[in-house]
Amino acid sequence: MTAFRYEAVDREGRVVKGVVEVDTARQVRSHLRERALFPVSVEPVSQEALSDNGFSWRRRFSSNQLSLFTRQFSTLLSAGLTVENALDALVEQSEDDYSRQIIAGVRAEVLSGQTLSNALSQYGRVFPEIYRALVHAGEESGELAEVMLRLADYVENRHALRQKVMLAFLYPAAVSLVATAVITGLLVYVVPQVVGVFRQSHQALPFLTRALIASSDFLRKTGPYLLLPLVAGIWAGYAALSRPSLKKKWHGFLLDLPIFGKLTKGLDTARFANTLAILSASGVPLLKSLQAGAMVVQNLVLRESIEDALKMVSEGAALSRALAKSRKFPPILIHLISSGEASGRLAVMLDRASRQQEAEMEGRTAWLTGLMEPILIVVMGGIVLLIVLAIMLPIIDMNQLVR
Repeated sequence: MTAFRYEAVDREGRVVKGVVEVDTARQVRSHLRERALFPVSVEPVSQEALSDNGFSWRRRFSSNQLSLFTRQFSTLLSAGLTVENALDALVEQSEDDYSRQIIAGVRAEVLSGQTLSNALSQYGRVFPEIYRALVHAGEESGELAEVMLRLADYVENRHALRQKVMLAFLYPAAVSLVATAVITGLLVYVVPQVVGVFRQSHQALPFLTRALIASSDFLRKTGPYLLLPLVAGIWAGYAALSRPSLKKKWHGFLLDLPIFGKLTKGLDTARFANTLAILSASGVPLLKSLQAGAMVVQNLVLRESIEDALKMVSEGAALSRALAKSRKFPPILIHLISSGEASGRLAVMLDRASRQQEAEMEGRTAWLTGLMEPILIVVMGGIVLLIVLAIMLPIIDMNQLVR
């Protein structure tokens, strides 16, 4: 069976949309006519069809949607439902049209005889490679419900880690934005009205006041034109980073930064260790685990190091020695992996390494944001103080002349 997305019109001219699972498009049209609906379009649900019909901007579930789907799926499987029945229930209770079409497409693939992991691979943009690898491991071991539950935890942990980093930098970003807006407003609107009085008095103005007037004039005259090179620069940077060679150099530069380099490395290391831990605990072979683990690492330099380690492991080298060769990963990660290999508890040690990296990254993030907040406030206060002094100095001089 195949899932078809349809759009039809009823007798009153209202548009009706939905998804049905049948063998052919002709059966969809017959089904619609039986319901007194006039079919306008009938198309099979696939990743390409979704991209060609207004869904290209949304090529995957959000982390919340993927986590909710996985958690509900594992709960239904644990309750004794078959994969087909569980997917059918998820289709019925999906409130989002995009999610409903994706799940219906997966169910249609399963009903046609495909395994669940193969069905998910038809929607590779929606379900990441590690997700499909874990589902395949669950099917092979016969513990799909347990693996799906573990997978839901994994998706939620990754989402929580990303949210912690984003929220940590949200306040400094908001303060910077407000400070820039306030200072720009002062220079563009407030300063010209105040300093006009000084210009009419024809008195000798202090250097600070002249600098303020010059800055205000420059910003008012050339401010709108500065947006064009700014947008062009952003676009040029984005285009340059689309080239793998330049992107790799940029990622290498980020790793060498004093503070942000360690933050970037810690985030990717935590992802990598967490991925290896859950794959190893689910019975996935180490080489496949490394392949999937490399895909979740965003930094190309670190990803290349993992790919080099993968080659060494395939030739018989220990994982700890292979990762240590590049000297790109934290020593604590290498030591914990080495301990896990020696004791036969690699998955446990990888999980411990992941938690240690997450804790270290959270502490470093908290320290960095705690340092940035007072610095931003002091810088903003200093700029506002300079503006106030530039305005007050001529007023003080005028008062002294009057006396």
